[in-house]
Amino acid sequence: MLPLLVNYSTKIFISDLCELLEKYLDTSQIKEVYRAYLFSAEAHDGQVRKSGEAYIFHPVSATYILAEMHSDTQTLCAAMLHDVIEDTGITKEKLEAEFGKQVAELVDGVSKLSTIEFRTREHAQAENFRKMLLAMNRDIRVIIVKLADRLHNMRTLGAMRPAARQRIAKETLEIYAPIANRLGINIIQSELEELSFATLYPKRYKILAYRMQKIYNQRSETFNAIKISIEKQLAKYTFNAKVYKRKRNPYRIYFNMCNKKKSSLPNKTFLQLMNICALRIIVDNKADCYLALCAVHSLYKPMFECFKDYIAIPKSNGYQSIHTLLFSSHGMLIETQIRTIEMHKLSETGITTYGLEHFSNENDYQNPSYQRASEWLRELLEIRANDSIEFLEHVKTDLFPEEVYVFTPKGEIMQILKDATAIDFAYAIHTDVGNKCVSAKIDGQYVPLSTQLSSGQTVEVFTAKWARPNPSWLNFAVSAKARSNIRHFLKNLQHDEAIRLGKHMLDKELIAYSLHVDTFNEEQITSLLKIFKCNSMEILLAEIGFGNCMALIVARQFDPTPSLPTETGKPKPLIIKSTENIVVNFASCCHPIPGDDIIGFISAGKGIVIHIASCKQVIQYKVEKLQAIEWEVGIEGEFLVDIQIEVNDQQGVLANVATCITNMKSNIEHVANENNDGRSILKFCISVKNRHHLATIMRHVRRLSSVTRIHRSRG
Repeated sequence: MLPLLVNYSTKIFISDLCELLEKYLDTSQIKEVYRAYLFSAEAHDGQVRKSGEAYIFHPVSATYILAEMHSDTQTLCAAMLHDVIEDTGITKEKLEAEFGKQVAELVDGVSKLSTIEFRTREHAQAENFRKMLLAMNRDIRVIIVKLADRLHNMRTLGAMRPAARQRIAKETLEIYAPIANRLGINIIQSELEELSFATLYPKRYKILAYRMQKIYNQRSETFNAIKISIEKQLAKYTFNAKVYKRKRNPYRIYFNMCNKKKSSLPNKTFLQLMNICALRIIVDNKADCYLALCAVHSLYKPMFECFKDYIAIPKSNGYQSIHTLLFSSHGMLIETQIRTIEMHKLSETGITTYGLEHFSNENDYQNPSYQRASEWLRELLEIRANDSIEFLEHVKTDLFPEEVYVFTPKGEIMQILKDATAIDFAYAIHTDVGNKCVSAKIDGQYVPLSTQLSSGQTVEVFTAKWARPNPSWLNFAVSAKARSNIRHFLKNLQHDEAIRLGKHMLDKELIAYSLHVDTFNEEQITSLLKIFKCNSMEILLAEIGFGNCMALIVARQFDPTPSLPTETGKPKPLIIKSTENIVVNFASCCHPIPGDDIIGFISAGKGIVIHIASCKQVIQYKVEKLQAIEWEVGIEGEFLVDIQIEVNDQQGVLANVATCITNMKSNIEHVANENNDGRSILKFCISVKNRHHLATIMRHVRRLSSVTRIHRSRG
């Protein structure tokens, strides 16, 4: 259980591997694996690992790990050959000729992108993971080989430099252990977690492992007494049941001690977490699981809030068991798992339980583990990200989730992330449902889309054809699918709006030359694209809209010394129609509102930033970057504005002023209180529709007896 006490320096020889393979493969299959060994040994001839041993011992050991899980011949050959493309001169084509297409594809899927230069190590890691993920989608055995490779590397990590050990252990804990968990391979997940923990925090690990072992020794008699009492209780029934003691994973104990979120356990200290006798009951069939549950509940009282039925509702990786936490007469909690033999196999080896020979898209294999893994991969590949690093961060979010189980109105069960909201639920149904979502109901009651969901709730979402994602959703969306789709939609929306704004701005400048964007001929377009190094006119217009390129400069390409426009040809100012245009921003220094005289500043990457014309910040801007702006007549929307109120310092004055403001149909975004020379000053940031609405609010606030002065704050 404790890897620091295990001698991982023992070499695995090809004879050891063949002896293991004889237990489940026929002679011809063993010969094929041995042929892959000879090929790999020749390819790696002369290469040594950091430890000084011949390199061939690594692929042999990785293959042995897979053989322990009774992997198929192709997977074993791929494990034996998994480094030949990356570390030797052997090509994928050569492998395909020798061992077939599937083995070559598996090896290529595990191999890193060695022919590409990356800016940073993080970028290389992200790109290689994305490549592996695509290969996994074609054949999921790619990740099985990679996990075996990583497990042996972690077992022999001591030969690496300290910095490399820390980096590899961190990557293992963040990516590969969660992947093993997602595929249900607990035996690999647990060892990867423990080895990573021991590498990242060696002192903490040694102390924790020592104290855990000490407690096991001290409480051995108590644990045995509890186990015997449960065995006697189960013996009263007619079904077969075996009871086993379980040792806790040091990393899981450490994780629960450090975890700040709510947990099903009532405490977080080491002694409280270790005040648990962990048992597992194995029975013959599903019905007996529930009989065993009745038996233990009749012996010890359960903690109902810690009861979970993963048989009725399996975890997303297929895990099934009944979990119950019991109070014993010894003053100790009993953490009990109840499962069948098949469920136990699945919990330990996950997707590899029923063999891997059919885990290729060339076969229509209906294994439930394969179907769940394939669905997970499809969801990952649907994640939309700007680059591989952002993609990897999204994947990390979804790799090791705590799950919540909710119901659709039709009674279907859906698994979502813990802390997920109604908008996450909408995207879990379908991307289009999320994009068009307008409202939600939980247990028949309308709730905000930001409402967090809890297990057992019935959730219903409503859509509308006109709806689209709101940028504010990113403040509460949790799942990678929801966040990536919201960002993708907004990015495209922003680009389209930038094109429209850029076209309007360029047309405005082109009036001086009696031109319009729509009237450009091919020669004019080609010339502009060449000058400004853009691939298309849409990209150039978007650059203008984002403020990365000046419309005035683009227009001047048609006349290096243009004459001033005539009075009749004077361009019209840009019209601001609402607050919803993503490439138009309102300056926080002066908070312009409809009715103010305004001017726009073209800011690179932000589009146009709107200021009050008299704002002090405008003085420092270059004239050529200023844009004439006007409000549209009858503009609608809510605009932020700052007001400052001097009041008599008395009890309840803040509440009175706030109530007055909200009664005037204005939202308070922010409030601050300060004392200056004996005066009490309240600073509010509120939403208004226009100057008239602001004036009405200020007039009503001024009437309060506690208010001595009120005025609008400007930049």
